[in-house]
Amino acid sequence: MKRMKDLAYCVSCLAAERFGTEKARETVASLEGDDRALFEAYRALVNVREPMSATDKFFAAQDRMLQDRIAEAGIVDVGALPRTSLDGRLSLWRGDITTLAADVVVNAANCRLLGCWVPGHHCIDNAIHTYAGIQLRAECARIMRSQGRPEPTGLAKMTGAYNLPAKWIAHTVGPIADGSPDAEDRALLASCYESCMDAALEAGAASIAFCCIGTGVFGFPQEEAAQIAVRTVRGWLDESESSIHVVFDVFLESDEKIYRDILFS
Repeated sequence: MKRMKDLAYCVSCLAAERFGTEKARETVASLEGDDRALFEAYRALVNVREPMSATDKFFAAQDRMLQDRIAEAGIVDVGALPRTSLDGRLSLWRGDITTLAADVVVNAANCRLLGCWVPGHHCIDNAIHTYAGIQLRAECARIMRSQGRPEPTGLAKMTGAYNLPAKWIAHTVGPIADGSPDAEDRALLASCYESCMDAALEAGAASIAFCCIGTGVFGFPQEEAAQIAVRTVRGWLDESESSIHVVFDVFLESDEKIYRDILFS
């Protein structure tokens, strides 16, 4: 299978960068024919790779492999999603944001803006950087070098989406609430949503898909975060008179129930 060859080649290149050619050969040989194990190795190596370029051959193999995996998972056109009974400008969808064909998908980033460096971690930051490809970390590194400081909480930076079916990624850093948000945390979370909407409008986007910003390891309570998200987005749409289609993309069943209670009550 062509995808398996591309994947094995990518793992070989990445392992050679990190461990040397002999170790790379041993790694690929030990995983030969096992698509899942090879991809786990690929993901772990990508997650800890410094932001730098690669050969044209690597990019071609990586891009084919990632686009094929995403297509196999099933690309979802946000335009076909039903609208909510609360507000016809909004949709709710539960699933993997890396498969959404929206103009903009939102990444819950950290202040370094370089993705998650924990091998195989299942946060959204890790998933988006993994499936977008190594080009994304390189672009984010250029932004951070130019900026010269950590990304402030509550703002948004737009990048390309590379191998994702989206056009752009809006990266935003949520407040670290640790389970007990105060007034500043609430204001900063609202600012995350407003900043992403501003960035989408400036880019000329017709749709944007939000993840649940701040509710993972940052510890913002899910129900309160959802209330802030919906209230802030609806207020922004009213004020801007924009026709941007907003999708609230949830991954957990508990988040789906919370948003469904808000959006379809």
